[in-house]
Amino acid sequence: MTRRAGGPSLAGVSRDGRWFALLLALAVGAVGGCAQRTELTAGWQAPAASPSSVSSADASPSASASPAARPSASGAGPAAGPAPARFATLPPGAALPSDAQCATWVHARPYPENKGVNRRANQTVGHAVASGFFAGDDARAGTRIAPRVDGRFTGTTREILRWAACKWGVDEDLVLAQAAIESWWRQDTLGDWTGDAARCAPGHGLGVDGKAGQCPESFGILQNRYPYEKSAWPGIGTSTAMNADLAYGIWRTCFEGYEGWLNTVDRGKDYAAGDAWGCVGRWFSGRWHVAAGDGYVGRVRGYLDQRIWETANFQQP
Repeated sequence: MTRRAGGPSLAGVSRDGRWFALLLALAVGAVGGCAQRTELTAGWQAPAASPSSVSSADASPSASASPAARPSASGAGPAAGPAPARFATLPPGAALPSDAQCATWVHARPYPENKGVNRRANQTVGHAVASGFFAGDDARAGTRIAPRVDGRFTGTTREILRWAACKWGVDEDLVLAQAAIESWWRQDTLGDWTGDAARCAPGHGLGVDGKAGQCPESFGILQNRYPYEKSAWPGIGTSTAMNADLAYGIWRTCFEGYEGWLNTVDRGKDYAAGDAWGCVGRWFSGRWHVAAGDGYVGRVRGYLDQRIWETANFQQP
């Protein structure tokens, strides 16, 4: 299985593209990310997924949640109400539910644990990211997105993924499918191996994780990439909630239209706000609607169509 974990500004630049990106940043003040494919480890047991052939208009995430989940325009989030049956995509510009409201809604509909390996990480909360985490994006990413990232939730694996979907206004089935593609819902998953010691996370130096002369760059249920998310360490490695929280904070940054740098690099079409699947593809390729990212979207949609998280082989309680 191949994957990528994206990040903001320089946070998505591959090793091969680092110097080009730095020069580009000096020239235009905003740079995007591309990262390589790599294998996954730590218990990957997913069956092969066939790419979905549906168009981007079919089976796309809904643009609204149930009435109870619709946020107010004030930015304070929706008033308390009955827990939605499911969380759906909220449009760009919508005020999002608060952490606490999402926690209340998610805990009102509990799910059993189906990934026992995550129990410790599921009970570990995260922390804030640096104020400059989204440097290179629209300034609103730094004022509206970064302060909300904290990973302060505990629950079962599915509950954590639903909480992240609620908090960031992402269709929950998209989240469940993408997390399955990235890690088979295992927070202990390691990926994007490198021989560059400067890119190793603290405690994960070359050879420490079982591959001689290599260390993983990517960690967790959504495969967040340490070299580009250093202020999110150690949370992205130790906390399932932190990992998912930041991943979909980045997704929301893209969805809101805050990543204008995507129009300064190779792309399949011009970047614009409101493209939920385009932002999923950007997570993998660091580019906008290029072949690699669109192929990744096909695999995510394949898992979504199968509802892979409900199959017998997926259950590892």
